[in-house]
Amino acid sequence: MPIYVRFDPPEELVNRTYEAVEKTRDTGKIKKGTNEVTKQVERGQAKLVVMASDVSPEEILVHMPVLCQEKNVPYTYVPSRMDLGRSAGLNTGTACLALVDVGEAKDLLEKIIKEVTELQGQ
Repeated sequence: MPIYVRFDPPEELVNRTYEAVEKTRDTGKIKKGTNEVTKQVERGQAKLVVMASDVSPEEILVHMPVLCQEKNVPYTYVPSRMDLGRSAGLNTGTACLALVDVGEAKDLLEKIIKEVTELQGQ
């Protein structure tokens, strides 16, 4: 497990996360890439941060869980950066993304946040 991964999400949560990203892509607003996500978290605009577990080098995302906890932004993980990129509408992978305006994925996002909070033990 990479050094930045704080918990191992169950497969149901991963599938729900991909679904929320796809719905948000179609009806809301997503920021992609570590730099953009960092800005959104620091500004308090990110509703959920999704990080891929297969990022290399790992140092790219080491700061993200700590920053999310400082700013009280929920975060979760998915196994593949390529699948994360595809669900966000990219032809390439992305290390992480932030759901900024969730659009029609609001109910789904609430379920994800509740489950993620339980996994983090908060």
